[in-house]
Amino acid sequence: MVLTHTTNDTYSHPFPTVTLAYFLRYCSPQLNPFAKHVLSTDTISSHLDPETGRLHTTRIHLKKSRLPPTIFKLLPTSLTGTAGDKASYILENSVVDIREGWMQTESRNLNFVGVLSVVEKQLYTLPKAAPAPNTGTTNVTTTVVFRSRLGERIRGRLGQAQGQQQTQPDEGGFFSRLGTRGIQRSIESLASTKTQDQLGKSREGMRIILERLRHSGVMDILELRRRSMAGAMEVA
Repeated sequence: MVLTHTTNDTYSHPFPTVTLAYFLRYCSPQLNPFAKHVLSTDTISSHLDPETGRLHTTRIHLKKSRLPPTIFKLLPTSLTGTAGDKASYILENSVVDIREGWMQTESRNLNFVGVLSVVEKQLYTLPKAAPAPNTGTTNVTTTVVFRSRLGERIRGRLGQAQGQQQTQPDEGGFFSRLGTRGIQRSIESLASTKTQDQLGKSREGMRIILERLRHSGVMDILELRRRSMAGAMEVA
């Protein structure tokens, strides 16, 4: 099963400010109250291509995550562990071309991929009529693709069992009792609900950061980030 959601939005801020806000969106819950679920952010690599002038960055985020109860109850502990609360790693890759005025990002989960793989892609661009990156608005197209590999495996197992025309009652129970339609409906519900909720919070978080950048300036935001990181180190 593959489910795709695409949304379009416009930020009333110049492209350079929007790209900065994107990289700062998880730096502090004081800066972005919608980022309280983010436990840490680390930069794996970052380099500027001397030929194209494009900035390539790879980061990894550690976030609190919780499988919805409707899904958690259906799955064996071999897939979910013993509790519903989990920490999930998110791998993020981004490319910024400040001269041409576009940024491409891709984020994907590294945990629970056996249950649900989620890939989010974003394209930030200037309006078509914009003469330069400092124009006051920035467009963004977000596409999220959900792929349920668990559902595929279950359908494959059930199809194989039906093809063999087994005559003995099922002793294993889990996959046969669950049924492919039940799995598909549950995962579709998870994808649809979580997508709309998370995308809405992400947009609101970005807008909060952008407004704070507009009113407080970059240096004040970076100082808040520094204090937040220093406090986290003291707690650790």
